[in-house]
Amino acid sequence: MRPLRYAINITLDGCCDHCAIIPTEELHRYHAENLAWADALLFGRVTYQMMEEAFRPSANTSATSDEMDPFAQTIHAAKKYVVSSTLEQVDWNAELLRGDLGEAVQRLKQEPGRGLFVGGVKLPLALAELGLIDEYEFLVQPRLAGHGPTLFAGLSKPLDLKLVDRLELGSGAVVMRYEPKR
Repeated sequence: MRPLRYAINITLDGCCDHCAIIPTEELHRYHAENLAWADALLFGRVTYQMMEEAFRPSANTSATSDEMDPFAQTIHAAKKYVVSSTLEQVDWNAELLRGDLGEAVQRLKQEPGRGLFVGGVKLPLALAELGLIDEYEFLVQPRLAGHGPTLFAGLSKPLDLKLVDRLELGSGAVVMRYEPKR
């Protein structure tokens, strides 16, 4: 069974607003390598549209700076599944997931491969409630934002995790990967 890994950037004070994070070459290189681990990406509508706007190449211009190229290339080529009840169609190597979220994600996890990758805020909350996330990866930025959305607001019960890996980046950001205690 393919594991489902949730990964997100957060600040030291828990803000997960993408505008609060300073993009660096090191950060994008790390995330490109991380995304390449997965067979497919799982997004909610908001995250899918944000990523598409930022990293899908247009016919007229290069959508990214040189420092983001590896990440942009990786996410552009990746297979994507989009959970949305409002979108009628998607492209950019993506398909819509409809129906029961738990059943749809369970089917994806049962397919052969290395793993699935999910980002965002609302979809991971729903997946955590269903017990479908196998790994939680938090890339903690050495910054205090003082505002913004936080992770897992509204979680119905605490979820205990065990630390399984830790990596410090040159920028001072720390990547911590956890698995649910079962």
